[in-house]
Amino acid sequence: MTPRRRLSRQTLTLLIVLLGYFTLPMGMTGTSVALPDIGRDLNASGASLQWVVTGYVLAASAVLLVAGSLGDLFGRRKIYTTGISLYAAGTLTAAAGGHILVLDIARTVAGVGGAAVMAGGVAILAGLFDGPARTRAFALVGTTVGVGIAIGPTLSGWLVGIFGWRASFLLFGAAGVLILLGTRLIPESRAAERPRVDRPGVATFIAGLVLVMFAVTQGGQAGWTSAMVLGPLAAGAALLIVFVGVERRSDHPVLDLSLVRDRMFSGWLTGAMFISLGATGVLTFFPTYLQGTGGLTAGEAGLIMLLATAPVFVFPTVGGRLIARGLPPRTLIVLALVISAAGNLWLALALAPDAGALRLAGPLILMGIGNGLGLGQIEAQALSAVTPERVGIASGLLSTARGGAGALVLAGFGAALMTLVEGSLGNRELADRVTTGRSAETAGEFTDAWQLISLVIAVALTLAAVLVHRMLRPRDGSAEPAAVSAPEPAAAGAPEPAAGPLPERVAAR
Repeated sequence: MTPRRRLSRQTLTLLIVLLGYFTLPMGMTGTSVALPDIGRDLNASGASLQWVVTGYVLAASAVLLVAGSLGDLFGRRKIYTTGISLYAAGTLTAAAGGHILVLDIARTVAGVGGAAVMAGGVAILAGLFDGPARTRAFALVGTTVGVGIAIGPTLSGWLVGIFGWRASFLLFGAAGVLILLGTRLIPESRAAERPRVDRPGVATFIAGLVLVMFAVTQGGQAGWTSAMVLGPLAAGAALLIVFVGVERRSDHPVLDLSLVRDRMFSGWLTGAMFISLGATGVLTFFPTYLQGTGGLTAGEAGLIMLLATAPVFVFPTVGGRLIARGLPPRTLIVLALVISAAGNLWLALALAPDAGALRLAGPLILMGIGNGLGLGQIEAQALSAVTPERVGIASGLLSTARGGAGALVLAGFGAALMTLVEGSLGNRELADRVTTGRSAETAGEFTDAWQLISLVIAVALTLAAVLVHRMLRPRDGSAEPAAVSAPEPAAAGAPEPAAGPLPERVAAR
């Protein structure tokens, strides 16, 4: 095969993988806009309605770490293909579902597939590109994810407003079928040494995470002290403790604990989790608040959400250029956390039932900037220190940290809203109608709950910024090294490189 043809196949593979990173984030953020219409059409509410979003994220979080390892074992293209098949099938089934249970199951299946796509895509690109080319590929991933996040609520709002909520699932499912057809062009790759499957680790991790997430999801409905919450929570925590013990004794762990013990790598993990905290709840639940309290249509709510999502399109590239010009990566991630904290604090102070786009612009834009600065750079900086044989498990761990935090935020955010509103009203049924956007009769109590949660998140992000700054300090205590200059610009018409530099031992491979 000539070098020119190899380059052509690399380019096609990159485009196929990027289409996945565009479609899946767009589908996740876009689905939240459709929740009020889904609830009215299928007569659904409470946990069963929230599971349309939470079930997807929970399934994706539980499978992400395993998907990375299975890619190393069976082949990254094979796992990616299986994942996009499940995603397309689940999403198309959701479009046709006539009962909320069918929709919840379909979305959970799509989440399993989405995990394989997200973890497999990073591993495929990391194995296919080296040096500056890998830097550009990771930068494009961050930008593409940002575009998908930004477009999702607005596109879905437009589709829901004109054609109904099923149209958005049809569009994302059709995109999944297109990606599936393109996977034939992706070259197969796997770890140099064929690893064994850590079955006890896989089982305890997935079961433990699912039980914990289920318990948090039920908190707002069943009460935080009920057996339905405390039982699964205790069992899930116990299984996760068992999982850690299993991994320490395993000679082929699904989770390499040496990565977690590394302070620098753990610092990026912590940053990934708290970046999710800063924006995930707003991206998912704020469209419902806008439709329920302000009387906006799905399309109008989607347009307002552009204030929070549009910066995610721009700022991954901005972050990469700042690092290329000498800004230490540690400073960038701390800055992202502080900006996100400021956005949440501003939202707590500015939010009101009649708040329009002008009043909400400042806090939503700040949240989007903080989220965008963190996107792309976390993978680029953390995976740069990982050997090729550990790329799959490291990317899976990073994705699991971000996805797990996102799932906890979704479950906890929805449950906290329900708990606070119910505590103010003393009526669970009315609180359920309010928090699912089906009633505006108690908009003040709903707003009070949002303000309190936003304030708590602002405090948590501020503390996280301090913690991450300490974790990412240079190992020898010396001054932070200057950033290496960015790679040469891409050819005319191609995007410029926008991610941080790779260490010499990786870039020289």
